[in-house]
Amino acid sequence: MLRAFSRTNGRCAFRHSKCWHHRKSVLAIRREDVNAWERRAPLAPKHVKELTQMGYKVLVQPSNRRAIHEKDYVKAGGIIQEDISEASLIVGVKRPPEDKLIPKKNYAFFSHTIKAQEANMPLLDEILRQEIRLFDYEKMVDHKGMRVVAFGKWAGVAGMINILHGLGLRFLALGHHTPFMHIGMAHNYRNSGQAVQAVRDAGYEISLGLMPKSVGPLTFVFTGTGNVSKGAQEMFNALPCEFVEPHELKEVSRTGDLRKVYGTVLSRHHHLVRKHDGLYDPVDYDKHPELYTSRFNTDIAPYTTCLINGIYWEQHTPRLLSRQDAQKLLVPVRSATGATEGCPELPHKLLAICDISADTGGSIEFMTECTTIDSPFCMYDADQHIIHDSVEGSGILMCSIDNLPAQLPIEATEYFGDMLFPYIEEMLLSEGSEPLESQNYSSVVRDAVIASNGSLTAKYEYIQKLRESREYAQSLKMGNKKRVLLLGSGYVSGPVLEYLTRDSNVDITVASVMKEQLEQLTKKYSNVTSVHMDVIKHEEELSALVKKHDLVISLLPYSAHPLVAKKCIDNKVNLVTASYLTPAMKELQESVEAAGITVISEMGLDPGLDHMLAMECIDKAKEVGATVVSYTSFCGGLPAPEHSDNPLRYKFSWSPQGVLLNTVQSATYLKNGEIINIPAGGALLDSVTPMDFFPGLNLEGFPNRDSTKYAEPYGIQTAHTLLRGTLRYKGYSKTMGGFVKLGLINPDPYPLLSSTTPPLTWKELMCKLVGIKPPAEYHVLKEAVFSKLEKDKSQLEAVEWLGLLGDEPVPAADSIVGALAKHMEMKLPFGTGERDMIVMRNEIGLRHPSGHLEDKFINLVVYGDNKGYSAMAKTVGYPTAIAAKMVLDGEIDAKGMVIPLTKNVYGPILERVRAEGIVYSTHSVIKQ
Repeated sequence: MLRAFSRTNGRCAFRHSKCWHHRKSVLAIRREDVNAWERRAPLAPKHVKELTQMGYKVLVQPSNRRAIHEKDYVKAGGIIQEDISEASLIVGVKRPPEDKLIPKKNYAFFSHTIKAQEANMPLLDEILRQEIRLFDYEKMVDHKGMRVVAFGKWAGVAGMINILHGLGLRFLALGHHTPFMHIGMAHNYRNSGQAVQAVRDAGYEISLGLMPKSVGPLTFVFTGTGNVSKGAQEMFNALPCEFVEPHELKEVSRTGDLRKVYGTVLSRHHHLVRKHDGLYDPVDYDKHPELYTSRFNTDIAPYTTCLINGIYWEQHTPRLLSRQDAQKLLVPVRSATGATEGCPELPHKLLAICDISADTGGSIEFMTECTTIDSPFCMYDADQHIIHDSVEGSGILMCSIDNLPAQLPIEATEYFGDMLFPYIEEMLLSEGSEPLESQNYSSVVRDAVIASNGSLTAKYEYIQKLRESREYAQSLKMGNKKRVLLLGSGYVSGPVLEYLTRDSNVDITVASVMKEQLEQLTKKYSNVTSVHMDVIKHEEELSALVKKHDLVISLLPYSAHPLVAKKCIDNKVNLVTASYLTPAMKELQESVEAAGITVISEMGLDPGLDHMLAMECIDKAKEVGATVVSYTSFCGGLPAPEHSDNPLRYKFSWSPQGVLLNTVQSATYLKNGEIINIPAGGALLDSVTPMDFFPGLNLEGFPNRDSTKYAEPYGIQTAHTLLRGTLRYKGYSKTMGGFVKLGLINPDPYPLLSSTTPPLTWKELMCKLVGIKPPAEYHVLKEAVFSKLEKDKSQLEAVEWLGLLGDEPVPAADSIVGALAKHMEMKLPFGTGERDMIVMRNEIGLRHPSGHLEDKFINLVVYGDNKGYSAMAKTVGYPTAIAAKMVLDGEIDAKGMVIPLTKNVYGPILERVRAEGIVYSTHSVIKQ
């Protein structure tokens, strides 16, 4: 095309008049540095060779990452050189960093600026400032508007290879070995030919009938008819495949031949219909896409195993799939009669989506973030509307890599270069500093110039208007935006974030020392930003963070809340916590009121839901004139019975240190009119009582803190019994008593465990605690510990089971109990597929005006989801999040210290937690 182009008389004259320019015109191929996987180049050695033979000088920036070796460019006549400033045209694939731009040059690359993409606006500003002429490959189109320079085919090829590999992994996770297990990721092959052979080999096994029968016929749907779709189909054709019409998909998905796979290519007319009459008119659709809807969710998707999406979504056009569609498509299918435990049926037909368009929030509404070559797959769980990096669990396997051609870099480079080469010379024969009007460009090249001589070209002036309108909309939106600072990213943060991010007008900042947890949370939620910091050690930074927000939610240990509260007081920012309203917090009451802010405490499970359930019952009793004569409440977070298989009968779903310290707290309660005081230090564990209200659970309970202080806030001074306690499985208290005897539940500072001192082993620490000189023989230490435990065998077995007599290093901590908490968190976590359980029991004795007595029983039992949130996370996180939202929305407007004891607070929260699956039951026993 270049030679034919240059033989035309007009162009000949142009070239001769510029013949002196040939020797001076220099082209540079810049190094790709935006992504570790970007190994492509815009031109291959064969294109460089042709350019150098035409008299042009070609510079190639050195790069060991580039897939085509430098020696091949040198052999073609290129010059490997870092400095490319003499080039008049600099070409690349992806955008260069702003600080690498050279003023008044011609640049050609994919700029991703034509939709005023916010992330690339600083780049565009710098291009304008440096008076660079920008050619954007994406806008190089022919007279029909079709792109003439693109990698599309290779995106399709790579995407298809990847999803076949992903299907192999997903099938395996569901209990099926398939021939797809022998297909790797696209970048694992030297070239597409090797990949084709791997796919053919898998296809051969399929043709032999080696696909598991219980998975049924496999169907693949390709959307679009462009190069992306064609590239994917080219790879698909290496399988024993049969293409059918979309309307035939339903039948073949049920009765098709298991020795082949089925494909269908979807065009607009197959699924788009006008809303009012069910017809499709292509001309009308182009004018009024908002009048149309897609039937893909009902007519195609239910019969699709894997969707290969190659279409971009434009505003006001119908989507292929919404979140609601996904929920319906993931409803489990009826069990097949031939399915067994070893040969399970698939949970649902739609298993995988390869969104080659990588158009976030586009035609696949729930594809909200791209995956990467490093982490190519994720699972979308439509029920919980969460995405997790895995091929296991519930949901649809998603693959949405946005730089697929980089996986086959050599072929992609050659393919792209063939398309770009015919236009290189006319871009090269101009200086970026010359006026655009003086350039004799073809329409393909001229229409691709985004910016020149310090201004947007006429065709792209709309970009500035888009920016202005977006910035104006953002300013309006920010005026209505509520800003929440969440401190802590542990167990409870998931439900808090999930609930609050349902409102797009809530922006959340999460601050935590846990970097990996922060990264997972920001990946999952688009309106969440993260700050990696220890807020306790950086008070000034904490104060600056608090100042920028409307509300703070603290999920930190209760000891940190006074510091956080002081920062909220200083900056007049509301605060919500799930922890007890401690004396240290109560001391801030006057300051909170003077600041005119709301500080809500005790908004979790216990304390939290226990208050609310109690007050709901008490307020209703008072409405009929009854008085409360007794109140008993026990609550515990436990492993589900089948997972309580350790000496403690316990696993950790919340702060381990808090759990341990609760066992050495003091306690006070009222029983039959007598106040009972239990001193701190472990005596609490001698006050354990069997709990038989759920006999099958084999529970025990012990008092928790000062129960008597709730008589006044509950308004039940008439009660002769007032007891709040903790539930555990039988055996827990005895085991924990052994740790108390050994001095392991000691919160005092212990400098020998500091991170700045030589590490101790548990064996060495235990020697110090029992008073023998280390190093001691194992049997000597064991006997000393046994003696310290007063010869209690079960307590000794627990110490041994936890490895506290061994050579494992003690985790660095401020105290012994802190170190034990870290150790237990590692030893007693919930494993994959294990779930926890919440049990709460309130018993309220009432005396009615008639004189008869009534015992009210309120039961709350919640199980965790083994693939989702724990019961503890749900029952603490959702009430906290709901209370926070009520403060943001003005539903809770009381100033000062607030706990959930009034109907205007507990009523809406109890109603809303039921919608989150936290459901309680009540029953009564009437006594004469």
